[in-house]
Amino acid sequence: MITTAESGGGIPAAFFDLDRTLVAGSSGVFWARAARDAGLITTRQLLGFAGQNLRFRLRGSTDAWTEQMRAEVATVVTGRSAVELRRMLPEVLVGVLARLQPEVLEVAYEHQDAGHRVYIATASGQALADLLSTVLGFDGGIGARSEVVDGLLTGRDDGPFTYREGKAQRVRELAAAEGIDLGASWAYSDSESDLPMLRLVRHPVAVNPDAALARIADAEGWEVIHAERLGRRLSGVAAVTAMALAGAAATAARARARSRP
Repeated sequence: MITTAESGGGIPAAFFDLDRTLVAGSSGVFWARAARDAGLITTRQLLGFAGQNLRFRLRGSTDAWTEQMRAEVATVVTGRSAVELRRMLPEVLVGVLARLQPEVLEVAYEHQDAGHRVYIATASGQALADLLSTVLGFDGGIGARSEVVDGLLTGRDDGPFTYREGKAQRVRELAAAEGIDLGASWAYSDSESDLPMLRLVRHPVAVNPDAALARIADAEGWEVIHAERLGRRLSGVAAVTAMALAGAAATAARARARSRP
């Protein structure tokens, strides 16, 4: 239950990671679809992104995977018009909204009802963080900012990349600017990579945690929310399939036994 936190004079807030936390899977797959529709990538490249999204949804991210995705995205967007990419946002937003995890969104609204500020904190782009936070009625968003020169994307970051310590740095900057008391605040994430942000606040919460974060949350007694259904559905299918195969094997064995002289 979300309660009004004791504050040292600042404003309590809740910071929500986006991918695998507020949204099932990766928002990147919707950028990939929009990029394919805009002619920036091929259908084959889109299928590659979709496969990576499935692995991310089931296992979470790693530093190597994140760097690979950044390099691939930079290759696609370098030299493109910033306006061109902004025009892709509505299509991306439609996909992201369809993947919102209702249980986590309800927690965010409980924070608002308790008088807390609510923010998205994501390694996805600042434009998506801003638009999604507006649509959901949140107080703002922190996202990756891309360098633009003469209206064209350079493929480089504009400021710290909002991942690991870079995300924590942006949260600290926002807290200082808005008078937020991090010692009375919450942070929600699925990934061990967000430990710098989770350790900034009084109430860290693991959502659909990857294996590394699950171990840390268990050791430190953090709250854990399980909202991702895909892994459980696949586990259920695997169990049913295994039982069916076992039944078929047993039937075949009985048939062979009856056929022996």
